[in-house]
Amino acid sequence: MDAMGAIGIARAFAYGGNYNGAIYIPDCQPNINMDETEYRNNKGTTINHFYEKLLLIKDMMNTDCAKSIAQKWDGYMREFLKEFYDEWNEQ
Repeated sequence: MDAMGAIGIARAFAYGGNYNGAIYIPDCQPNINMDETEYRNNKGTTINHFYEKLLLIKDMMNTDCAKSIAQKWDGYMREFLKEFYDEWNEQ
């Protein structure tokens, strides 16, 4: 769960920046059907990482408490992505 929410967003961009990854490339679509090797070698964008991993975590929770927290943090990430695209498209 530590990959979700505001802290997860910060971690995703810190990781991408540390490895000189692109934040977003409009023509670079997420690959959500990767096996483990493809995932480890993936050079996609940080925004794609949300779709390839972060937005999938919510459905992996087992306890009611974890599901509740994950639901909230997933919503926050989705709101972030909406705002990101709104700002990107204004430029």
